[in-house]
Amino acid sequence: MRSQSALLASLSALLLGSAHAIGFTVGIGFDLGGRRDDGFNQTVYQGVQRVLAETGGQVRLSEPRQLSEVGVGIPGLVRSGAKVVIGVGFANNAALTAAAAAAPGTRFILVDDLPKGPNTVGLRFREQEGSFLAGYLAGKQSATGRVGFIGGTDIPVIGRFKAGFEAGVAFACPDCQVTSVYVSDSSAGFNLPGTAKLLTAQLGRNGNDIIYAAAGASGRGVIDQIKAQPCLKAGTLPPDLKFRANPYAGVTKSAAYRKACAGDSRPMFFIGVDTNQNALGDFDRNPATLNHGLTSMLKRVDNAVYAVVKDVAMGRPWRSGDRSFGLNNGGVGLAFDGYNKALVSPQMQATLKKIEALIVNGTVKVPAQ
Repeated sequence: MRSQSALLASLSALLLGSAHAIGFTVGIGFDLGGRRDDGFNQTVYQGVQRVLAETGGQVRLSEPRQLSEVGVGIPGLVRSGAKVVIGVGFANNAALTAAAAAAPGTRFILVDDLPKGPNTVGLRFREQEGSFLAGYLAGKQSATGRVGFIGGTDIPVIGRFKAGFEAGVAFACPDCQVTSVYVSDSSAGFNLPGTAKLLTAQLGRNGNDIIYAAAGASGRGVIDQIKAQPCLKAGTLPPDLKFRANPYAGVTKSAAYRKACAGDSRPMFFIGVDTNQNALGDFDRNPATLNHGLTSMLKRVDNAVYAVVKDVAMGRPWRSGDRSFGLNNGGVGLAFDGYNKALVSPQMQATLKKIEALIVNGTVKVPAQ
């Protein structure tokens, strides 16, 4: 009888767990760009999928097509029965905060801003720390001493990307110049790749050979322009500018690159953001030849979202308020893989590790704005 009772108790617990998993719904209110933006929208979706693969359940999505639709779908996610609702980006703050006040039994997560309410949490990142490393690399390896930054729009989170990048460039190369521009004066700037492409072309004409874009889906325009114009030529540089050293002289180039960039020239590069976008610079689909993605500044939104959603799924105690992620807890960092192996030497990677340690222990202070 005891063994039969134990078996029944185990089956009961299993069934209860299955019922919980089946009933567990996560709602995601995306920012512009949606779940396939190769950026932080996509990483939020990936983090949720990791949880659901382990616990079961389902996900409901709200994907705005224009700026006026951002946040509109959040009340519907609550009505769908979501146990936890995620808003991606600061533009979702007002809608998420209002929904949290109206649904105190639901948990709410906002990425990149701080909402209000005891049932809310804000996941914020010290983007300036990872951007400092990206800026240091750009300052050390620019062949012109001019690098560019393209932001989606002028808001605090993009200000952190910009401030860290500019500080990193200055730390590596005091006489280098950083030109910073924005795609738009509204959050529409995160989904205007055509405008970002034009800005990249202008930066290239002014001699900027490395472009760092924190602009969501607009970053595709940066990559498209560099694909169309993969190098700078000495004859087209501004009159006051000459090439410096060529860090990439020994890197194997494709036949198409050698033809397009014959003579005295230097390659152009982008620095990816949020996810590892290095592979997007492999224009000839051959990792062994010159890649145009110098590195990517990873923003591990997927890990942060996974941790909080998993806590809700498992019924763990809720901790509201602000949660911060940076170099010290794996929230940000640079991406190195087979695509940029030939671009960033082991010695440079070791140097970047040392600088990372200096930032973590407070020796190097990185500005946030």
